[in-house]
Amino acid sequence: MDQLSTGVPVMIHLETHIKQDDNVSDYQLDVDGQLVQMGQNLYLRYLEPNDETGEKTPVTMKFTSEGEVHLTRNAEAELRLHFVSGKRVTARYKTPYGIMPIETVTPYLETSFKERPFSGNVKIDYLLYAGEELVGNYKIRLQFTA
Repeated sequence: MDQLSTGVPVMIHLETHIKQDDNVSDYQLDVDGQLVQMGQNLYLRYLEPNDETGEKTPVTMKFTSEGEVHLTRNAEAELRLHFVSGKRVTARYKTPYGIMPIETVTPYLETSFKERPFSGNVKIDYLLYAGEELVGNYKIRLQFTA
């Protein structure tokens, strides 16, 4: 895994299922990214295209040795989500108007990585709360291959 310290190009397939109130939407993305190892953590980075504006949003997923996942989206509003299996944890949503406190509850979290070829599979089911109000129910399915 020595080359991971300098970064390895990966192909990413991402599927997201979102349920907010009675609205359900599905999103798929196939994009090139980069996987980097720093210390005990793995970082998966990619640019998420916005079809409406043509801009690209930097996204980073951090995988810790403890099995936690951190997701950061650096758009006009910065979103930082933290997933810990079976726990409710504080996250952050920084808008141009201020910081909105949010929380994630992660009933299901699974990450698996293989070395040859280097690849990964990530499954996250989570509930997103703003205060005590449920914002939505989300499922992330992500695969990547070097």
